[in-house]
Amino acid sequence: MGKLYKALEKAEKERIGGQALKVPKEEPLPEIPEPRFASAAAPVSITVPDEAEITAAKVPEPQPLKTPAPISIPLPDEVVFPDFDEKLVAYREPGSVVSEQFRKLRTQLLTLNLPGQPKTIMVTSASEGEGKTLVSTNLATVLAHDLHSYALLVDADLRNPALSRWFGLNNGRGLSDYLTENAEIPDLLLKTKIAKLSVLSSGTVRDNPVELIGSKRMEALVRELKSRYSDRYIIFDSSPLLATTEPSVLTKLVDGIILVVRAGSTPRESVKQALTTIDPSKILGIVLNDLALESKELNARYFGSSRYYYRYGYGESKEHGEEATVTNKIVKTVSQFFRKDR
Repeated sequence: MGKLYKALEKAEKERIGGQALKVPKEEPLPEIPEPRFASAAAPVSITVPDEAEITAAKVPEPQPLKTPAPISIPLPDEVVFPDFDEKLVAYREPGSVVSEQFRKLRTQLLTLNLPGQPKTIMVTSASEGEGKTLVSTNLATVLAHDLHSYALLVDADLRNPALSRWFGLNNGRGLSDYLTENAEIPDLLLKTKIAKLSVLSSGTVRDNPVELIGSKRMEALVRELKSRYSDRYIIFDSSPLLATTEPSVLTKLVDGIILVVRAGSTPRESVKQALTTIDPSKILGIVLNDLALESKELNARYFGSSRYYYRYGYGESKEHGEEATVTNKIVKTVSQFFRKDR
């Protein structure tokens, strides 16, 4: 290798005229001074949370779930009733024996062979507690259930009003307010949750119920109700005949009267005395209330169940050799009052 290099060097000298080839010396690279800073940078402090803190930060605290209010959905065989009185059986138990008795009473009224169909009907009794409000409310209910009739209930018992609460209504302004003020009838009528059935409550309690019922304005009320609501049966629930004077006054204004008698409770003499206080030509019928329907087998045969066993009824006498009782005698007497003609 050294010989080859010397031969090449000799040949180069001969080519440039014998001058030696000068190889420039390698210049050293300049020194670059290290940078100088005025002050050292402050150390950066990094706080690393421990594992518990990281877990707490990443996973939020679980919140309790808010349970929505339960929604009551009636089952197919469950019926939800409004705030109606439990004795409003024509609405609450339409398939019961009791409801059927009220439908029979409705049929009696709708098929009366009279020159003019009675549309204003007073329901009353001899004494308190015989069931007149029971009859008036259930009769109005079955009338409203009829395809072609409407019903308006008027609480004419200004001493002991109870009609409104049977339908879950407040008494509020009503009949007495109409009789003492310049109130309009449509503003006082209360709608019930039964279609085609309205209520005129007794209104504010007054000290002079006899004078109010016997006033000219009461006469005007009955006339206006008949003309304005000609498609309705207007049922007046009045006070008892032997306890107050108002029914004997109201009987002159209405088309017909239904007398309620509690079976086995009301004395015969009380019934006779009550009948003398009203116009006998206006008596449409006498309803016998609290009559025992004792044949459970008969109930099951005609109504599919014997559970509808109530002590309500009207105008039905016992037959087939059963022992005659005071109640039976009353029933036989009562049955004569159902009018077929006049």
